[in-house]
Amino acid sequence: LIDGNYTNLTLQCWDYFVYLMRNVRTSELCEWKIISRPYSELRGCLEFWAEHLNYSYPNALAEQYIFQSHHRYFHNCTLEHPVYFDPPEDVLLAMIIAPICLIPFLVTLVIWRSKDSKAQA
Repeated sequence: LIDGNYTNLTLQCWDYFVYLMRNVRTSELCEWKIISRPYSELRGCLEFWAEHLNYSYPNALAEQYIFQSHHRYFHNCTLEHPVYFDPPEDVLLAMIIAPICLIPFLVTLVIWRSKDSKAQA
């Protein structure tokens, strides 16, 4: 019974989202200040009814509507600034270990050179 009620209510959430998105021009689909209200309304509606019916949130049906909104409206949006990711673990490990291994070598070199300069004096 809860599943059926939640399914019907989420469909109404989706229909309201589609209604709000009709006012958004294609050129504005990737502008957060324009789409934030309809998108937040969709998420808020899905979450509200899930909590009201003591249904878990997030859930598969809510995620389906969120994915559907991205697929239908926001699939051509690209980030203006590239997203940077952590380097792979082997590269990160090499970047950490290389300076650590260089320190004893450099200390030894400095000590050796300082002894050499004392011998010349």
